[in-house]
Amino acid sequence: MSAIAIGSKAPDFEIDTDGGAPFRLSANKGSAVVLYFYGTDDTETCTNENVEFSRLADEFSAANTKLVGISEDSVASHARFRAKYDLKPILGADPDHKAIAAFDLWQPKKTFGREYLGLVRTTILVGPDGRITNIWTVKRVKGHADEVLEAARALNAKA
Repeated sequence: MSAIAIGSKAPDFEIDTDGGAPFRLSANKGSAVVLYFYGTDDTETCTNENVEFSRLADEFSAANTKLVGISEDSVASHARFRAKYDLKPILGADPDHKAIAAFDLWQPKKTFGREYLGLVRTTILVGPDGRITNIWTVKRVKGHADEVLEAARALNAKA
């Protein structure tokens, strides 16, 4: 992840959401924002991650932190995914890789000896000032949302 670093200004982007209104990162100054990038709607690991963030949505809100899940999936796919699992975070559709490329998360990967380009599951906490405060390359989903919430609470306590 050479394009982003803790302490750097988060790159701005605008993507469509299943809620109908676009999401623009720079329009959220004054609030912390969790951007969690995941692979595909309605797959086991991605579903578990979204359900975990949804479970903690009220606590993130209490910590003045917005939740935004981003994948390559379409707005229509996100709408079905939200309805099926009663998801709470904003779901951003990024089929053109506006946000994914801005954060340099489309990278070479290797699975079972096969090399390909793909999305690196990553969570980024952006502070109210628009600077990146935390970056997680997510290897294990269980407990991850709780860890991010603790970081958001700590960030809110500093403000």
